[in-house]
Amino acid sequence: MYQLDITLKRGQSLAARDRGGTSDPYVKFKIGGKEVFRSKIIHKNLNPVWEEKACILLDHLREPLYIKVFDYDFGLQDDFMGSAFLDLTQLELKRPMDVTLNLKDPHYPDHDLGIILLSVVLTPSEGEPRDVTMLMRKSWKRSSKFQTQSLRLSDLHRKSHLWRGIVSITLIEGRDLKAMDSNGLSDPYVKFRLGHQKYKSKIRPKTLNPQWREQFDFHLYEERGGIIDITAWDKDAGKRDDFIGRCQVDLSALSREQTHKLELQLEEGEGHLVLLVTLTASATVSISDLSVNSLEDQKEREEILKRYSPLRIFHNLKDVGFLQVKVIRAEGLMAADVTGKSDPFCVVELNNDRLLTHTVYKNLNPEWNKVFTFNIKDIHSVLEVTVYDEDRDRSADFLGKVAIPLLSIPNGEQKAYVLKNKQLTGPTKGVIYLEIDVIFNAVKASLRTLIPKEQKYIEEENRLSKQLLLRNFIRTKHCVMVLVNAAYYVNSCFDWDSPPRSLAAFVVVEDMLEDEEEEDDKDDKDSEKKGFINKIYAIQEVCVSVQNILDEVASFGERIKNTFNWTVPFLSWLAIVALCVFTVILYFIPLRYIVLVWGINKFTKKLRSPYAIDNNELLDFLSRVPSDVQVVQYQELKPDPSHSPCKRKKNNLG
Repeated sequence: MYQLDITLKRGQSLAARDRGGTSDPYVKFKIGGKEVFRSKIIHKNLNPVWEEKACILLDHLREPLYIKVFDYDFGLQDDFMGSAFLDLTQLELKRPMDVTLNLKDPHYPDHDLGIILLSVVLTPSEGEPRDVTMLMRKSWKRSSKFQTQSLRLSDLHRKSHLWRGIVSITLIEGRDLKAMDSNGLSDPYVKFRLGHQKYKSKIRPKTLNPQWREQFDFHLYEERGGIIDITAWDKDAGKRDDFIGRCQVDLSALSREQTHKLELQLEEGEGHLVLLVTLTASATVSISDLSVNSLEDQKEREEILKRYSPLRIFHNLKDVGFLQVKVIRAEGLMAADVTGKSDPFCVVELNNDRLLTHTVYKNLNPEWNKVFTFNIKDIHSVLEVTVYDEDRDRSADFLGKVAIPLLSIPNGEQKAYVLKNKQLTGPTKGVIYLEIDVIFNAVKASLRTLIPKEQKYIEEENRLSKQLLLRNFIRTKHCVMVLVNAAYYVNSCFDWDSPPRSLAAFVVVEDMLEDEEEEDDKDDKDSEKKGFINKIYAIQEVCVSVQNILDEVASFGERIKNTFNWTVPFLSWLAIVALCVFTVILYFIPLRYIVLVWGINKFTKKLRSPYAIDNNELLDFLSRVPSDVQVVQYQELKPDPSHSPCKRKKNNLG
């Protein structure tokens, strides 16, 4: 084993690929056809400075290191800017070397495309159980603009904790941002990047002083910290988003277990961003072999049970519970390769925690026998287990997936789960055997229900789909019909005619039409300046917005229904307990005092905690209740009886 430490320093005189005579370069490192590193993007620069470090583990030195440079184009295929390779057999062990590589295009070898400067050190690796022995795998899906990062356990050690800490970031606001649109305003959003972890904020339309109040967490892998790259953008429909500015946060300069308020000046632009950053110790997230099992060790099990006992309600409210997942094996998987076999590996996800197994090559019935442990921050989270086929030169092929709500898990029972398609709407080929244990504190879990859900770093953008639009319309129609039937019921109770109701509806519709006509008049003046393509993009965005609004309205109605029909018993019981407590309080305390205290709390919240994230406890509660679509996705399919472990043993005996 060898360890290759690379510092990507800078590029000089790179090729121009954009209309303005510049490029937005980034660099890929590849070994054996697999991407092992990707740098950040340097915008509008032909002499970029990266100063990024990468650590790569190598089994041998036969494969050269390929360096490829690309020009980033938002929403389009990135332009090739040149490549070079480094022969690793020519490197001396334990000797730092500065390397200058001339970039070439194989199709036009005479063209000079600039140079890349690196610093490399090659050292033999003794296989010690250090953090560096964990391999990084990146799965890039540029077509969906979605990037994920995963960790694999090295076979050199049996058990490992995977990250050293958590970086909690709250994006508060922007101040005096640069106006990028013709109306003197912008539609700003912010992107964060730490290593290969990414987060994208919501878009705040038509403002130079946006308020976000968004909170998210990154995993901290390096002992000394790391650097968070932050870029601000202006959203533009139908064309490339405008760059507003950038800034960085050096985590090594921040003290731990303390919240830091940062006001960051945007470079290459105007304005400030206000953040809250907190560094905390790592949660227990690990991978191990089946023989190393936390819950089978009596001492460890007692410690875990004690940590989540009812007596420790107010100790670390964010630490709700403990999850252990045994990924045992899969059977009857789909053949993804031309040889009639697959190279399957398994990805286990809980919110933003994502781990994966080793690959079992050329096998449709792989055995992994790995144990994953996670800390539970929200008992209403869904465990997702996905099986992929590893491909040497392209992104992994999807083989199947299951989604299991934590509250529906039978503890300590080995079960065969039928793999589903990507949309989780129907079965695909194969089953996966899992054994899952969940230990949690019910009081902490109940309190956490009234706090906003954790959002994924970057989710796939919603696309226009005729089927999805029709389905959301039908779902919304069902919810509306329930309300209409309820209205008819009330009318029949009071024996009241409908003219007043019709008149009120007419007034509301009339007001809406007047507002739309005013907006249309304004838009008509601007639309003359827009091209046909921009109009198409605008229509598509409106359709996607309508599709999403219909989904939200339908989901809201379905969640209310599913609360009362006991789809999730935990949440229904929680609602009953809350109503009983409120009834008892009303019995002893007059309603006017309760309203007074509630009003004082709401009006003084910003004074007491200026940077608190706004939330509505009722909506947060409903967000945990699954919609009808999610109920179908989480529904467990019955496996073929021939896949039962007992049947298999009997068949083998026969």
